Amino acid sequence: MYSFKETLNRIENEVSQLRFSRHPQSLYAPIEYILEIGGKRIRPALTLLACNLFDEDVDKAILPALGIEVFHNFTLLHDDLMDQADKRRNRPTVHKVWNANTAILSGDAMMIYAYQLIAEAPSKKLSEVINLFSKTALEICEGQQLDMEFETRDDVTVAEYIEMIRLKTAVLLACSLKLGAIIGGASEKDASLLYDFGIQIGLAFQLQDDLLDVYGNPETFGKNIGGDILCNKKTFLLTNAYKLANTNQLDELNRWMNSREFIASEKISAITQLYDKMGIRKLTEEKIQDFFAKGMEALESISAESSKKVILKEVANNLMFREV
Repeated sequence: MYSFKETLNRIENEVSQLRFSRHPQSLYAPIEYILEIGGKRIRPALTLLACNLFDEDVDKAILPALGIEVFHNFTLLHDDLMDQADKRRNRPTVHKVWNANTAILSGDAMMIYAYQLIAEAPSKKLSEVINLFSKTALEICEGQQLDMEFETRDDVTVAEYIEMIRLKTAVLLACSLKLGAIIGGASEKDASLLYDFGIQIGLAFQLQDDLLDVYGNPETFGKNIGGDILCNKKTFLLTNAYKLANTNQLDELNRWMNSREFIASEKISAITQLYDKMGIRKLTEEKIQDFFAKGMEALESISAESSKKVILKEVANNLMFREV
């Protein structure tokens, strides 16, 4: 069984060897750029680790794993454009270095290239792999659309939010795992359990991200605290605050949400205090633990050697237990 570090190193090496020699080069330069600026490479690593649970030979999963990584970066490229983000991993975003039209077209090319890599799965597994990937790609689009619609709604429920992050974030983690399991020869039951493990960990991860945006340490979190509050982002914390607020708290919440002019630090402080009074932090932490426990339960149920599942447990713990 390969270690997580060995798997990440393998993926990083494979990504660095991807070459785009077709013309016009102006279409492919942005793809090379966004892949070069790195990332955690968690998803393709999960594909290899899942394959390795059931088969010592992970080489047959390498190209599909790279397809997952190319697709993930495609979603980031288009997300940045839709959000008009200036930076990605401390580097200017593609639409800032080039322009919006180039970002759209290069993103489209990335999607097609991702399919080409995914299609390098073993022929006996190809139909199942392509169907899973296509379903996941559509779900991510659905999640992104919901996320955009939530920006203009003030009645987003907790259940709607959970479904949105399941689609936008969790399904790709789940797909990465199940795709590797299928290639590795897992039974349908084990592949489904790995998928469920990915969904639960993905949901827990996103809620942890919501929590860290309010209560995290900027030095360890990697970005400024309170960004979600400042842009009125519908998070697990905010949707629960609307659900639990009394009349006075609801009035104050709405006043801040509807304010067009404010001092950033004051808004962050006021909303955080409201969360504190309503017990939102504890509620969020409990939900994170609930999703995490369900994920661990699914992983434990997989019929692979316990020693082989240890690495996936470590990965899940590293994703989850970031410094608050």
